Amino acid sequence: MSTGREIRLVEEDDGWWSAVDEQTGVASQGATREEALANLDEAVALAEDAREGESSAPEPGAPWFDA
Repeated sequence: MSTGREIRLVEEDDGWWSAVDEQTGVASQGATREEALANLDEAVALAEDAREGESSAPEPGAPWFDA
């Protein structure tokens, strides 16, 4: 099953692998290709959760709004 995500996978000079989700800009790495991809899946999920939790409204008790 394809998710339609474009992933850039690069073997670095030190032998580690870097994986970048081109759509989200999220990156991760691992000692193997499989580990880099698994870490990327986790990082993308965490980034999506964080973005869903963002709000354009300020926090009511945020100290930087105190006069």
